[in-house]
Amino acid sequence: MSDDCGCGDGGCGDDEFEKHLAEDPDPQLDPERSPGMHTDIDALEDIEVSREDVTIGEATPEELAAADTEPVEDSDVADLLSDLADGSHVDRRRAALALQDVPTEEAVVAGLAKAATTDDDSDVRQFAVEALTGHGDERAAAVAVELLSDPDPWVRAEAVVALDNLAREAHEDDIAETLDADDHHAVRRNAAISLFKLRGEAMADTLLGLSHDESERLREWAAHMLAGVDADAARDRLRELTDDPATVVRQTAERSLEADPGRFRRQFGGTLEADARLLPGEDRLNRMPDL
Repeated sequence: MSDDCGCGDGGCGDDEFEKHLAEDPDPQLDPERSPGMHTDIDALEDIEVSREDVTIGEATPEELAAADTEPVEDSDVADLLSDLADGSHVDRRRAALALQDVPTEEAVVAGLAKAATTDDDSDVRQFAVEALTGHGDERAAAVAVELLSDPDPWVRAEAVVALDNLAREAHEDDIAETLDADDHHAVRRNAAISLFKLRGEAMADTLLGLSHDESERLREWAAHMLAGVDADAARDRLRELTDDPATVVRQTAERSLEADPGRFRRQFGGTLEADARLLPGEDRLNRMPDL
């Protein structure tokens, strides 16, 4: 990238430089996603990079490629179901994801349901319940409810996503119980998001409680959703959160204070909408809320 900012031979001051960036931004950069955005960073050690949701260094290259379904895009349903039942753990993961996009039929639903509830690999179970959402029926919802008690938290978190997409209103009680009983931040975060879609401002007391949670991810999302609560208690708590130890919580609280509560509720989608998967346990579960 050139050092020439385009402001002339004499360079430019801070105000001129910011104006230049706004008018002609570098297409290679997205400054809003910088961990140091809107903060005073004096040294590299001041930048917060650790996140509760991220595990690095344990997956093999083959495992990291398991979410890439291109190698099996020409496979027929019978081959995918065979891989899902008898393949290696990587083949089973890939087959589960690929089966999300095939026509719905009894064999597909049955195969995914079995994998989601019996496979010994947690990522296969997670991918299978995700794929079942694309074949939404009562059996898919029943599998998701069963997986709310899965031993792996990311499977439970994905089960909440499935219920949110399949039958949020019908399973409001199951989702609420999960929020109260689960001990993992990702599961509780997803449950809170789903319930906020249903209850809106009636979630105020719950969100205020979550804003004190030890997990920065829960505090972050509580601050995000408190933007939709038009009450002095919510605004007071958001002002307190602008001094939170975690940068993402502070930034989210600042943005929430600037939001219009009614408009926020009308537009709220949370992170449970279907989108492209990055790596296991990421995408909709880990994305930073953005107003």
